[in-house]
Amino acid sequence: MLLPMLLQTTAEANTTSYGLLGAGIGFGLAAIGAGIGLGRIGGSVAEGIARQPEAEAAIRGAGILFGALVEGAAIIAMVFGLLFKLMK
Repeated sequence: MLLPMLLQTTAEANTTSYGLLGAGIGFGLAAIGAGIGLGRIGGSVAEGIARQPEAEAAIRGAGILFGALVEGAAIIAMVFGLLFKLMK
């Protein structure tokens, strides 16, 4: 799959190849970033609840909100990566 893309020499093929490369990198970074972000949020929420059990509801609510924001940013990044892939 990668070798035919590398062997193409026309300008149109190069722009298509760069678009596909950018889309792949974008998908990968979005997935990795979301995984790291959600892991850190979950760990911080667990630590906060362990330190202050009486504030469990507020901490859990904030953790869910921030998790949704991180996941939304990852979905937007993946949509942009898909758009880069589909552009000609």
